[in-house]
Amino acid sequence: MVRTFGIGMDYSPSSKAALEWAINNLGEDGDHVILIHVLSTKSDSAHKKLWGKAGPPLIPLDEFKKVCNLYGFTPDAKVLSFLDTVSRTKEIKVESKIYWGDPEKKLCAAVEDLKLDSLVLGNRDLGKFKRALLGSVSIYVVTNATCPVTVVKGTPTSRP
Repeated sequence: MVRTFGIGMDYSPSSKAALEWAINNLGEDGDHVILIHVLSTKSDSAHKKLWGKAGPPLIPLDEFKKVCNLYGFTPDAKVLSFLDTVSRTKEIKVESKIYWGDPEKKLCAAVEDLKLDSLVLGNRDLGKFKRALLGSVSIYVVTNATCPVTVVKGTPTSRP
């Protein structure tokens, strides 16, 4: 049975840890992994205007490497290399989805939009005070998502 799981990705150490954990603990041959990027609404990308808040369609890993700078960000080369290896060795289909807006709401919308079986997020570990002021994406998503959500604490231990 093919499963589809999403990984919230902003290339921070915690999102890299989430990616590594998801691949090592969830990823099996034939699965479908979708990296979910949520960009700021302040982004002035022409592509944002073209695709709107829903973002472009799913972007295959090969194409993502080529087009991400068009969307105003540069991904981590080690992460892309890791995903390329995983896609070949575990035969996992890797794609990316880009949204614009509030990460909490867009990650929950992605669960429905992409029909995810599960979602994996990193935890920035802000501490109680900062979390009270800034809010917590992971708490919001765990509370509101309609699929199982795993929050991974820490930093990656190997490649990404």
